[in-house]
Amino acid sequence: MKITRALISVFDKTGLLDLAQVLNRHGVEILSSGGTAATLRKADIPVTEVSTYTASPELFGGRVKTLHPKIHGGILMRRDNPKDVADAKAAGIQPIDLVVVSLYPFEKTVAKKDVSNDEAIENIDIGGVALIRAAAKNSKFVGVVVDPEDYAGVIRELDETGGMSDSKRHNLMIKAFERTSHYDWAISRHFGGEGEEKFPHRMKMVFERAYPLRYGENPHQQAAAYRLVGQRSLFDARIFSGKQMSYNNFLDSDSALHLIREFYGRNACVILKHNNPCGVATGHRLKEAYERAYASDPMSAFGGIIAFSSRLDAETAESMGKQFIEVVLAPGYEPEALEILKAKPSRRILDISDLWHPVHAGDVTFRHITGGMLYQHEDASVYDLKEAKVATQRTPTDAEWRDLHFAMVVAKHVKSNAITIARNEQILGVGAGQMSRIDSTRMAISKARANGFDLKGASAASDAFLPFSDTSDELSDAGVGALAQPGGSINDEKVIESANRRQMALVFTGIRHFKH
Repeated sequence: MKITRALISVFDKTGLLDLAQVLNRHGVEILSSGGTAATLRKADIPVTEVSTYTASPELFGGRVKTLHPKIHGGILMRRDNPKDVADAKAAGIQPIDLVVVSLYPFEKTVAKKDVSNDEAIENIDIGGVALIRAAAKNSKFVGVVVDPEDYAGVIRELDETGGMSDSKRHNLMIKAFERTSHYDWAISRHFGGEGEEKFPHRMKMVFERAYPLRYGENPHQQAAAYRLVGQRSLFDARIFSGKQMSYNNFLDSDSALHLIREFYGRNACVILKHNNPCGVATGHRLKEAYERAYASDPMSAFGGIIAFSSRLDAETAESMGKQFIEVVLAPGYEPEALEILKAKPSRRILDISDLWHPVHAGDVTFRHITGGMLYQHEDASVYDLKEAKVATQRTPTDAEWRDLHFAMVVAKHVKSNAITIARNEQILGVGAGQMSRIDSTRMAISKARANGFDLKGASAASDAFLPFSDTSDELSDAGVGALAQPGGSINDEKVIESANRRQMALVFTGIRHFKH
């Protein structure tokens, strides 16, 4: 199909001039309006204003520009239908063979903090969506381009054939309808996603391919990474160096991101391995936080994911030395720190500045199950120190209160059953993902002892209530002096009695943190 006339109306000017210059070289008449026309004229590319072509001025501050029979008639007329051809001739309508549109950035606009309702509404594109749908409907005769990434393919076909193939128009048509569908979904989600509609009766979630993956969890599994349209994700993080991110890298990095956000505004370091934290600590300086987190479990830290709560400085990067690290995440890097980290070329270095914010209670998470998904609010709560109930005769010391809360923050991000042991806001041992709570307890104690920690005076947290006193007894025998747990077991009184005999401080939080 030869292209004689093209309509270009793009908000995103990426690649515009390259495409327009090729169209002009092939003798294609270009129709345009507003900022697109101004950009083309500035580059000395011939362009006809839409208002001149239609003999109808733009209305309402540009809200009505392309909604005109000469535009939509030129797009929708069927070239092989004699009546359509006759109607077009009688109305003075010329065929438009190519439509190039990029829409107002509604998704980016509403992603901004505190965007006003008026600003969101003004970024709803009307004419552009109408043009895309009209051209896509008549793809038998009209090409439609909605993504600058497709310009190169259009240019290549023009240079090789002087037109556009049937298969190219068909593929572009599919992409065009996907774009308008995503766009409408983003609008409905923004205006209808609050209050009772947080869990609507019907839900549409639109994803776009975001990052190449060589394979999935294992080499024999094919995989792809998709972004939820309109949402920021780790796929948007700036990657400074390192190998391509893998399926497992993204899973572990996302877990690290969720945990490190708990320490927003403080110096903290988190080390994860296989979706579980193995080292967590705070410090007066970031270097101290890293060194204490690494000391939690040096063996497990090998080949792990490390996340920081502050802009990574040179002294911290220097202290990481030649340690084997899969991924480093931080909300920014000092230039010298980046150069130090890049000395190990296999390290993936991610800047999470655009994802750096406190945990939000209104966030939602979802997980796929066969034929559906489970959708829930983010577990954004950790017990309020003022609301926690001391169940035993002994009250925790000030230091124990801090460590109990710290241990519970970490336990929230450990696979259930979860037991964490801490002292001076440093994790000493983690028991994760065991089928019984006592096994997780023994694992946490064993880990701590293997790494040379004396547990006398340490504090511990359990993500769920203790069904029996065996967990608190074993922790007490190891030297742990205080324990936080939700409470609520039918055996609470027996657990309390045992803790009192051992002079252990027991705190009931009332909040469970299962993570399956």
